Amino acid sequence: YSEETDVLDTIKTLRHRGGRPLNTGSALQYVRANVFTSSAGSRSQQGVPQILILLSGSRSNDNVDTPASALKESGVLILGVGTRNSSREIQRIVSDPSYAQSISEISDLPAVQQQFLSTLGSTGSYVMPVKPTVIAERMTRRDVVFLLDGSDGTRDSFPAMRDFVQRMVDRLNVSDRRDRVSVVQFSREPVAHFYLNTYTTKESVLNTVRGLRHRGGRPLNTGASLQYVRDNVFTASSGSRRLEGVPQLLILLSGGRSFDNIDMPASSLKELGVLTFAVGSRGSDSRELQKISYEPSSALSVTDFANLPTVQEQLFSRINTVREETKTVSPTQIGKTNRVLIHFT
Repeated sequence: YSEETDVLDTIKTLRHRGGRPLNTGSALQYVRANVFTSSAGSRSQQGVPQILILLSGSRSNDNVDTPASALKESGVLILGVGTRNSSREIQRIVSDPSYAQSISEISDLPAVQQQFLSTLGSTGSYVMPVKPTVIAERMTRRDVVFLLDGSDGTRDSFPAMRDFVQRMVDRLNVSDRRDRVSVVQFSREPVAHFYLNTYTTKESVLNTVRGLRHRGGRPLNTGASLQYVRDNVFTASSGSRRLEGVPQLLILLSGGRSFDNIDMPASSLKELGVLTFAVGSRGSDSRELQKISYEPSSALSVTDFANLPTVQEQLFSRINTVREETKTVSPTQIGKTNRVLIHFT
């Protein structure tokens, strides 16, 4: 909504949903991944304060520490109100203990409302310190290629895969001088939906990703597809900036075991300096994904691609550790020199 009256009209019609248990941790992770994003209207990249107000009447059934920390690290200011059953947990979630309010009953909310309005009025002074971090992240350059399993076995899972790519792209700084993105779908044969130099804006990338359709086909030739992205996507003519020292990242989503051999193309990508992250589902071969990945710990697994959000934060955190090599490397040295620095903490 863009009008206050529309917001108020909708709030007046809200109805209690019910349900149990209370998973506050999952809810915090949800708003970080799906609400505080540019595609959902967030203006964080423009320096606009990001504020979350949490009202909770009970203690969470799941862990709140990790998702709360992730929100704070992304610059979200968290304020919270809890009852006698949840006040201590609220203090752990909020950005500062002074932003946690405790009431005996939810019906006592009017007693703390003015204090909340005063806090909101001073948010500019709090949010400003995180802006240098955001600016520093914008200076990072990465070439990111998504390789999606479009075989017959992933027909039902493809919408979840597409949504995963959207969420990942939404958190990248897409532009010609920052992050470039390409998407390739494969089954029997690979097909590039767009290359690293096809689009220069995040909006253009997201619009195309939203329109992706499952291609189908069999068998699943992962090896040939890995070779394809090496020879046709991670190239200067397709927009790769490998020779400039820009990190080359490949994110593979695979729902089954490859019909062809993956060893040679996977090794060839590593020799080129491509950092590969693989995510598999129940039908995948975990050992195969570990061989494909830059290193075994870069292979992740979910029971079903509908559960991709559970590993998305872990994957994005690893991607964010990738930095450009600062020293100059001549083209003749590329095959023998690591082009990417990555630190796992």
